Amino acid sequence: MSPAEWQVISFTLGMSLLATLLMTPFGIATGWLLARKNWIGKSIVETILSLPLVIPPVATGLILLKLFGRRGPVGKFIEEHLGLEIVFTWKGVLIALAVMSFPLLVRTCRVGFEQVNPRFEAIARSLGASRMRTFFTITLPLARNAIIAGMALAFARALGEFGATILVAGAIEGQTMTMSVSIFNSIQLGRDDLAIRMIGISLVLAFLALWLSEYFLRRRPQ
Repeated sequence: MSPAEWQVISFTLGMSLLATLLMTPFGIATGWLLARKNWIGKSIVETILSLPLVIPPVATGLILLKLFGRRGPVGKFIEEHLGLEIVFTWKGVLIALAVMSFPLLVRTCRVGFEQVNPRFEAIARSLGASRMRTFFTITLPLARNAIIAGMALAFARALGEFGATILVAGAIEGQTMTMSVSIFNSIQLGRDDLAIRMIGISLVLAFLALWLSEYFLRRRPQ
């Protein structure tokens, strides 16, 4: 493979990993809130969080483009106060991957927290442990496997993201080109050999991530 192909692969892996790591704390917090708390409008929040899973990815990408574009409310604020551009940069790639992967992480974390027996937490609280200590010493360890599985699943989703990414970040070679975008461009240009190589690598990486997710979902907490 050429250096340009390796650059696309390494860029995709790096952005997918970074997006997964950055959204994990938010995914854990959201999953815990959905699993353990009830409030007015909870079902609406759950529905909104799940929307990227069911609406066309290009629709999500267009929403992000309008929000983070130079004239968008979020993008304009960031550019004026932080001097950063989001659209058509690696930051746009990062945001698109995170938004499209976040629902899978939240859903898996939620299942993990729902499977934790509240009696263990109640025992810890009765022994004088604070809510924070109980969470980090009882709840989080017992839900650990589901959280890792969710991270692997979100990583796999980020690897294959296309629709939102190409709208928010484009297909700038050496800057925002991901494997899925590279496959699309290669087919458009008649480079089927390059597309097939990228597809093969994508399949291997996705298989490994999904296998890891299933492995941790099947494991019992230690």
